[in-house]
Formats: sequence, structure tokens, C-alpha cells
Amino acid sequence: MSNADGLDAVVILNDGDPFLDSAFWYLTEQMGGTFESSLAVVGKDGSLDVIVSVLEEESAMSGKGDVRVYHTREERDGYLRDALKGAVNVGFNIHNASYSMVEYVKKTVSGINIKDASATISSTVSVKDKKEIELTRNACRISSQVAKEIPDMLSEGMTEKEAAFRMDIRMRELGGTGNAFDTISAFGANSSKPHHSPTGYGIKKGDTALFDFGTKYERYCSDMTRTVFLSRPPDMLERAYETVLEAQTAGIERYADGAPAKDADLAAREVIDRSEFKGRFIHSFGHGIGMEVHQDISISPRSEHILREGNIVSAEPGIYIPGVGGIRIEDTCLITKNGCERLTDFDRRITFV
Repeated sequence: MSNADGLDAVVILNDGDPFLDSAFWYLTEQMGGTFESSLAVVGKDGSLDVIVSVLEEESAMSGKGDVRVYHTREERDGYLRDALKGAVNVGFNIHNASYSMVEYVKKTVSGINIKDASATISSTVSVKDKKEIELTRNACRISSQVAKEIPDMLSEGMTEKEAAFRMDIRMRELGGTGNAFDTISAFGANSSKPHHSPTGYGIKKGDTALFDFGTKYERYCSDMTRTVFLSRPPDMLERAYETVLEAQTAGIERYADGAPAKDADLAAREVIDRSEFKGRFIHSFGHGIGMEVHQDISISPRSEHILREGNIVSAEPGIYIPGVGGIRIEDTCLITKNGCERLTDFDRRITFV
């Protein structure tokens, strides 16, 4: 990681919520602990120094790296100077680092040049190894099982909040270690809002029921969306569903190692824009998924990313009609040499409860 872009070292800063950087756990392979005010320093030679407080000593020793345990601010400063001895160009994960922590490193270690290493870090973590893929499979297995239980769970009068709560609990019962993000449960006209927060609205016959949810399994995320209907909806929404399904299929067919990421979005968007729902697909087709549910792979019309074998990405076209309802179908997909594999599994055919 540190050899790219002429960097002498890369510093990962774990300042504290909300600046807990998943790259820290990626490097150290820690499964527990908080590790606030901790640092991981990757040297040009591939060395890894992990600087943690005495609160995290026992947990840190179970992971990777040369662990340095500090009891005072002065001890931490000394370990940091040792880890960066001789370094000039020092990279930081700028998008996940607080300004105060970057300034702390700059003041503590004199003579260093602050560089943005976020692109290098994103490129590294976006290609998953066999272990990471297996952990993601487990997360997807859990969310897929919950999706299969939605038709039996849903009943007239159930509120969005109640449905989201039941799904969250069920993901934990099945082995999930936390939500990948706040579950979206959107009924009726609320489903036209892509990032709707669940309310006390109770579902009625003819309503759309859109669920966007995911779990974590040992820090790796799943992400999927399913849209079902309580009884038959207006014909327009049935047509919208079939269009979204066709669009997702068209986009997924463009997923493969070496393919421009934008091709999947453009293929899905073409399907929707030649239908009566032109202009109703208002977000990108997908994004990267890993220890964070949104990693830096953009699958949009303007994306410059090239997909690589081992990338894990979403495929999530949608149609949104304000005041009526919305449709979204999303799966977590693994990019393979000749195509992709859907890791989430639930019948995508239109479902009436």
C-alpha cells in the first residue's frame, strides 16, 4: 500500500466515533475493541506498527502488527515518531481522518509532507481475498434468509417501524453482528423516497412495501433491497416493477473483470429511459461494499472505475414516483473473471402478499 504514489508511509487514524476507520481493522484484522485514539502505520517495507492505549492491549495482541502500548500522551508521541522515522511523504486516508488527528501527527513528527492516500487505500481494500469473500457470503446468507421471511412477516396494519425492528432482530438471531446501516422500511407513497426513515405508518392493501437492509458478519457487510406488494397494487407499479427487474438484469450482465463500471449503469438506465418511467431512475446503479456498506467503487454514468475480479458491488436500479410509490431491487454481487455472482438470494419475481 505505501509504495504507491511515492509514499514513505501510510498512517491510519482511529480517532473515535464517527472517525473510526475500517482500514484500521482491515490491516490489523481485529474483531473486537474500540481502538479510539489508536494509529496504524504501514512502512515502505511493508511493516505495520499498531499504536494503542493500554485499554486495548489485550485485544491488540490478538491481531496483526508490531503492537506498541502507550500509557501517556508522551509515550504515544514517541512511538509515532519512531514509526515514522525517516519518512517524508506520509499518506492519510483523508476521507476518514479528522482534521485534528492529521494536525496532531504533523505537529508531533516534524518534516513530513501530508499526502492523500485515500485512492491507494480504496484500490487495495476493494479487491477481496477468499476470506473476505466468505465473510461477505455469510452476511449475504443472513440477509437473504430475512428477505425470504418478509412475505410471512408482513400483514395489514404493520407499521414501518415495527417491520424494520423485526428485521433487525431477525438478522441478529441468524448470526449477524450488527446492522450494515439503518434499515429502510417504506410503505405506500413513502417508498418513493430512496432514503426514507421508518415511521408509524401502517401498511394497507395495495401498498408497496420496500425494504433496504443489510447485516454485518465479522465486520463485512451485505446490502439488498426487495420490494413486495400487500395485495395487488395499481397497474403502474406492477409495470414499474417489471421494468426495474429488466433493468437490473441488463446491468448485472455488464458486470465482469475489466469492464468499465459505468457500462452497467448505462445499460440499466437505457431500459428505464425507453419506458414510460424515463427520468425516474434518480441514483446510480451501484457502489462498492466491504467493511463499509459504501466503498469507493462508483457505478454511475460518469464513473471512471474499471471493475476487477474480487470487487464486491451492489446492483440497485429503481423507479420513484412521488405520491404513488417506488420500486427498487438490489443485490450484492461478486465480480468474477467472466461475469459476476449474486451473493444475495431471494426470488426477484413480483411478489404479492
